[in-house]
Amino acid sequence: MKRFIFLSLLVLNFSYGQTNNVKITILSTMVADYDYLGEWGFAALVESDGNKILFDTGFRENTVLENAASLNIDLSMVEHVLLSHNHSDHTGGLKTLRKKLMILNPNAMKYVHVGKGIFMDRWSNKINRNKFKTYKEELENLGIEFIYHEKPEEIFPNVWTTGIVPRNHNEKNWSGYREMVIDGKKIEDNIPEDQSLIINTNKGLVLVSGCGHAGIVNTLEYASKLFGNTSDIYTAIGGFHLFNKNDNDIDWTAKYMRKYKVKYFLGAHCTGINAVYSIREKNKMNRSDCAVAAVGSYFDYEKGMYAGRITN
Repeated sequence: MKRFIFLSLLVLNFSYGQTNNVKITILSTMVADYDYLGEWGFAALVESDGNKILFDTGFRENTVLENAASLNIDLSMVEHVLLSHNHSDHTGGLKTLRKKLMILNPNAMKYVHVGKGIFMDRWSNKINRNKFKTYKEELENLGIEFIYHEKPEEIFPNVWTTGIVPRNHNEKNWSGYREMVIDGKKIEDNIPEDQSLIINTNKGLVLVSGCGHAGIVNTLEYASKLFGNTSDIYTAIGGFHLFNKNDNDIDWTAKYMRKYKVKYFLGAHCTGINAVYSIREKNKMNRSDCAVAAVGSYFDYEKGMYAGRITN
């Protein structure tokens, strides 16, 4: 009985408050037109009700800065960052962003939200591959404050981190060539700290993902349950690590996307071009609501989705 009451209160808490003011702009991904820079990485600026948070920071140190400048986006007043996981293609730009923008605003890129476990060692061929851990102290010396999340938490009104996503379905959305040591035992590195962002809007939930190492279906399912078990996923945007999936896996994923009524799908980074096209076909979507993301692509609550001129 106590467990039931707790879960009911949790749902009520998550269901409270919605927004009709959201814009998400892609600042790092592989595809780029005009004078933007493409790379194997991901970053997106999330804006909601006057609040801004940078979701991931790209791979190369200057990519996000240069693309933001080309898009006439001022990042100097962005004080919060959410890192989906430890990999360099999502964390590589943080140090430079902090160094260059703190001159304009001492709090720029200062508050960095991370999943619990992001600084754990990751071993491959006896080498610790967690490069992000190696410059943790340097980042802290620059004034960065790490905020650790394990459970879902509201960062801004209606803007939530998922925290650690339960992996009820065996999607295995990671490469599997690194190991972790927990309690003296070696286990496969499944990127346990992976987290996504959810914005609760009047039209449904907006999901932003860096790589989706927890699994896109696991994350869709978890997000829906957190907000009342009937919540539709209005938009899914970002990287979802589907590029190496076979046809059966993509078909299964598309089925669950239909179940959660995903209306807009903007696949960036590791989602994979063919995977996006396959999902579009299987779910009878079109270019205006299911497309490959490019630098400068965006989702706007009022305007819908803009994929870019060269993506389709």
